[in-house]
Amino acid sequence: MTDYVDGYCERVGPGLWGEPLNSLSNLAFLLAAVLVWRLAAGDRVGRLLAGLIGLVFVASTAFHLVATRWAAVADSVSILVFMLVYAVLFARVFYRWRLAWLAAPAFVALTVVTALLGGGLYLSALIGLGIFAALLAFERDAYWTHFAVAGAVFALSLSLRALDRDVCDYVPVGTHFLWHLLNGLVLYLVSRTMVLRHRP
Repeated sequence: MTDYVDGYCERVGPGLWGEPLNSLSNLAFLLAAVLVWRLAAGDRVGRLLAGLIGLVFVASTAFHLVATRWAAVADSVSILVFMLVYAVLFARVFYRWRLAWLAAPAFVALTVVTALLGGGLYLSALIGLGIFAALLAFERDAYWTHFAVAGAVFALSLSLRALDRDVCDYVPVGTHFLWHLLNGLVLYLVSRTMVLRHRP
């Protein structure tokens, strides 16, 4: 678990500052966490989401600083936890489903399927945002546009993440830092939507 991981254009060797842009761009998650916390104004759902975004900030920053396998696992797990909790909250807050917790294993199943098909961990999140938008659009719920916008931003973010290793010869710093910046925006957008909907 302490093996060195070199998976990004920007990293050229071991060391805490081997990925300065990838490390510093994680501040987007911290900013998103602070904004959601302030917006929540005591709302438990909002505070929970803010805390989970803060966890993503810590885990992702640790990974891009130390570049070890355990940190990579922590990074992926923190994002997966946010996605699972959000899926459950969506079912509970938007549809008041009594068995909202079932959204978590359903999302895990979707993630496993997309991963087996070569889509990795994050394609399921993009599909999930599309499903959320479609469900709400069918119900003529104006919040569908919030998820549509978040989905569009995430699609761009996911594309930039995939391009990182392919552009090393042309863009030495890569594009992974843009993944962080845009994902900070995505987490803020979806969390803001949940807070606004959950308010009495």
